[in-house]
Amino acid sequence: MRKKPATVRIARWSALHPWSAIGLWVVFVALCLFLGGAAGTNKISDDESGVRESGRAGKIVHSGRFIAKPEENVLITAEGGGKLDQRAARAAAEDLTRRLKALPEVESVGRTVPSPNGQALLVPATMKGDTEHADARVQPLLDASAAAEHAHAGLTIDEVGTGTTAKGLTETLGKDFEKAELISLPLTLLILLVVFGAIIAAGVPVVLALSCVGAAIGLSTVASHVLPETSAVSNVILLMGMAVGVDYSLFYLKRDREERQNGESHIDAIEISAATSGHTVLVSGTTVIVSMAGLYLAGEATFASLATGSIIVVAVAVLASLTVLPALLAKLGRWVDRPRVPLLWRLTMRGGESRVWPAMLRPALSKPALTLVVSGAALVLLALPALDMKLKQPGSDDLSRDIPVVQAMDRLTKAFPSKGTVHLVAVRAPAAQADDVRAALKGLLQRTVGSELFAHDQAPTIKESADRTVHIVNVGTPYSPNSDGAKKSLDVLRTWLPQSTAEVPDAESAVGGKVAQSVDFTGHIEERMPWVVGFVLLLTFVTMVFIFRSLAVAVSAIFLNLLSAAAAFGVLVAVFQHTWAENLLDFHSSGAVVSWLPLFLFVVLFGLSMDYHVFVVSRIREAALKGASTRDSVREGITRSAGVVTSAAIVMVGVFAIFGTLSMVEFKQLGVGLAAAILLDAVVIRIFVLPALMAVLGKWNWWPGGIPTRRHGQPTPVERPSGPRQPEAQPQPQPQYAQFAPQQAYGSATWHQTYEQAYEQPPVPDGYPQQRQASQAPHQQDPYDAQDRSCQQPYAPQADRTRPPTAPMRRHTA
Repeated sequence: MRKKPATVRIARWSALHPWSAIGLWVVFVALCLFLGGAAGTNKISDDESGVRESGRAGKIVHSGRFIAKPEENVLITAEGGGKLDQRAARAAAEDLTRRLKALPEVESVGRTVPSPNGQALLVPATMKGDTEHADARVQPLLDASAAAEHAHAGLTIDEVGTGTTAKGLTETLGKDFEKAELISLPLTLLILLVVFGAIIAAGVPVVLALSCVGAAIGLSTVASHVLPETSAVSNVILLMGMAVGVDYSLFYLKRDREERQNGESHIDAIEISAATSGHTVLVSGTTVIVSMAGLYLAGEATFASLATGSIIVVAVAVLASLTVLPALLAKLGRWVDRPRVPLLWRLTMRGGESRVWPAMLRPALSKPALTLVVSGAALVLLALPALDMKLKQPGSDDLSRDIPVVQAMDRLTKAFPSKGTVHLVAVRAPAAQADDVRAALKGLLQRTVGSELFAHDQAPTIKESADRTVHIVNVGTPYSPNSDGAKKSLDVLRTWLPQSTAEVPDAESAVGGKVAQSVDFTGHIEERMPWVVGFVLLLTFVTMVFIFRSLAVAVSAIFLNLLSAAAAFGVLVAVFQHTWAENLLDFHSSGAVVSWLPLFLFVVLFGLSMDYHVFVVSRIREAALKGASTRDSVREGITRSAGVVTSAAIVMVGVFAIFGTLSMVEFKQLGVGLAAAILLDAVVIRIFVLPALMAVLGKWNWWPGGIPTRRHGQPTPVERPSGPRQPEAQPQPQPQYAQFAPQQAYGSATWHQTYEQAYEQPPVPDGYPQQRQASQAPHQQDPYDAQDRSCQQPYAPQADRTRPPTAPMRRHTA
């Protein structure tokens, strides 16, 4: 007897032992959360995560072991921006200094500094403790500043610094994500309720996806001790986990319902779902993981962290779909379709073949060449703006000006430019050369005095490490981080620094800072992108060839996904590099796309698009295995899969679009890019381009080798008789490993009897077609009973369904 695929065996065990499978999953999730909490998060250090020269500067600073203290700057200006009363401002500064010195959180308060134009006073303060948790300790300083402002009418007192900025941005982002979660969960549930028409069926994918997110966050925390984690990982895990977790459950649930509607018992429906949708989930998850693994080739710590988190959450989602989901379906039984929403239930259970999808497919199947040219040209036109894509790292000028701390930052940098955009100059040399290094840096600073590229409101201070081997100094520029002036000042410093330290033996120097990190990171990504893209394309090609044994399917999959990704990039550039959508999406255009986004978007989009491609082509392949023509196979495969693909796409688009409402421009671009790509892929690619391309290729779709034959481990073709089931004679005992005709395999009522007897299955509860009583009155029938079977396949079976009549064989071998 041929061994069943692993997905079927796992699903059957889970269905027969539901409480064990559910219990093991709960223990797994709890263990992941416990281990994550116990291990703690090992975050990426800014000093050690950079690339190119800015990365070297960070490593030099880190080697000096400087003790970083959180610093706060309190700015005193006239209320409304008018002329500052110097006497009143000095009195307020003295009062503020007394209040700050009285706080236990404050280590020291510096002398008051007037601005060059005399319109502001600056009171610097240094907090106790480390910089990482300064935001949790800064509130008493904010209260002191507010009290001083209240006591001195006519003045505005703003506080900006390490803890204040982190606290303000964290609170803003926290509110954003709370709003996103409050919208995304009800929206997802509402979409699934429309898809299934039953509350429990709609809730199962959401609950399962949330459990996957929790487990993945715990596992990623443990993994951070091998590959340090960036702060954005938890957000990416939530985004990816909800998307693929809901999608995979949706694929499985829809197939299970379809099989039950076609007369299969509950256990049989789970097994068929495992052999088809379960296999597709496994393959789809593998393609997503392969795509995300390409980020490791970027050679950058942030991308490695994002890849690790994404791979973990996708792997957990696949595991949940193959193990605990069959157990939930088996335990819920017919209650998975309860309670029913009357109108939605009737719509989702409406019998007969859909009229919408065949009508939408008609252009692609009747005039495939014309449809292919027109739809392909439309996507190419959408992709054209991507040719003018400009990349920049996000900076303070990309933040919403509605955030109070950002407004205070603007006022501070206007009065004191040296507190805004800063270049970090770092030099490392033997301790014996410390005096020479200090002299070289003083010479460098002297060269900046007469240049308008640099700020002159305060004299820079040279800092020396305890062992005198490392010297650093901050050089300010009056330009915003992403401006051409800031980049020009960086170029000048990088030219002057080697000249200044040329006479210092064994000196190692570099210029870092936010501007340098942005320039270096963008250049690094542009250099590494071809390697990542090539890796993803190659492994995707190999994976598709292995799955479908067809070079044509593999090449067309890559072509279609490249087309949809390019169109999404075009939409991204058109929206964010220009100003027409600023009011619509509430952002300030920097004239560029965030530099890390295209590479990350590419691998995510390629992986998620392959999800849909594998699912749809698998259904087309099932029809081809039955002997249908190419166009009939395409029509059947897409019509049968269109509902679940569209539902999954709507869920993804809804979740991703919510990210477009967040304050940070990088999250806006991520949400809009993903939503646009999934929408284009589900509508244009799957309805027009894919069917038209397959219709044009005809028999060449399966080249080389023609129509594939079933192999062990591949999704099995689902064969059903075209008419109602008729009683058949009990099959005769067969020798082990004998081959059986299709009707013996799945097509008879007798098969169900022997199958259930062999595994000692309890009788399935009433409520499905195969259990209903002949005497049942029409008004007593379950809605399942009234389903129209007219959409069942008329094609003759071509291969057995790999499920042998186990009971007779067992009797024979016994």
